[in-house]
Amino acid sequence: MVIIVSRKRLARAAVVLFAALLLAGSGCFFYYQSAAANANKAQQDDFIKWVDFNVTYQALDYSIKLDMEYRDSQTPVSFISLLAYLAAKNGNNFKRFKTSQLDAVMEQIKSGKTIEELAAGLKYYDYYLEAYTAALSGLVGWYEIEVKDQSSQSGKRWERRYGIKAFSPIAKGFYYNHYDDFGTGRSYGFKRRHLGHDMMGSVGTPIIAVEGGTVEALGWNQYGGWRIGIRSRDGKRYYYYAHLRKDFPFNKSLKIGSTVKPGDVIGYMGRSGYSLNENTNNIRQTHLHIGLQLIFDESQKECNSEIWIDIYPIILLLHRNRSEVVRNPDTKEYSRVYDIREIIED
Repeated sequence: MVIIVSRKRLARAAVVLFAALLLAGSGCFFYYQSAAANANKAQQDDFIKWVDFNVTYQALDYSIKLDMEYRDSQTPVSFISLLAYLAAKNGNNFKRFKTSQLDAVMEQIKSGKTIEELAAGLKYYDYYLEAYTAALSGLVGWYEIEVKDQSSQSGKRWERRYGIKAFSPIAKGFYYNHYDDFGTGRSYGFKRRHLGHDMMGSVGTPIIAVEGGTVEALGWNQYGGWRIGIRSRDGKRYYYYAHLRKDFPFNKSLKIGSTVKPGDVIGYMGRSGYSLNENTNNIRQTHLHIGLQLIFDESQKECNSEIWIDIYPIILLLHRNRSEVVRNPDTKEYSRVYDIREIIED
């Protein structure tokens, strides 16, 4: 039997084969499977390949409240451990979350059980614990922050606290509106999913570093326009702030390699991007695009298998923690009013 294959089909097959070999050589593969399938894959390989981050604002908010409430008790528990337990228990479905679910877990912990004992029979607990630790470990912890104190000469004093230490990406006192738009379609350049979150506001609105880290990207990108990329101190999170203001996009002190603290002013909202020509406004609506990439291995940093998660529930949580800023009339720059010192725990 003779099988005749057209030259056009052979050419397409060759392109597919070449692309597959190229990706294989770079160690970069694209996975978009169920959380369970990727959990199995993560057990075989050295690092996690995909994260379906379905945690709701309600679950995130209540687990943090319990973390803070029991921090100094005989039964402290991490909010990340609580969320990982719930995810393993409910099959990563948080749509029916109720606070009573976490209350029941805390009752067992107060009776002497540990979260590890409760999760012992749950197959994917370790997977969710690692995934959520990568996504959320910069949100809560010990820190020192300046607060108003009229009795002191400076008008401020330092206060040690435990709780939410990350900040909303929009400065205090500046209006914005938003909705959960992660995964919606985009067509500029090529059809793709929106792997970030858009926050609509006004040109010049100060943009705030969500958490501390190192500036890894600073400059022009045809899709994001003027953009800043900041890597968290533990290397697991990469925050991407895009479409910054034309002509005056960044805090002038920043450069690649600069260190920022949570709450620092890093740039200004605009509508730049969608152009190969630098410093061009081709975005119709003024807004900040903020994305959160998880990195378990450096091969995932710029690759066809990048892991971007829906940051919307985190942004909802951080609305309560917004950095107060002041404008310098000479430089036109904004800066934070109250400084912060992070306490890094081993």
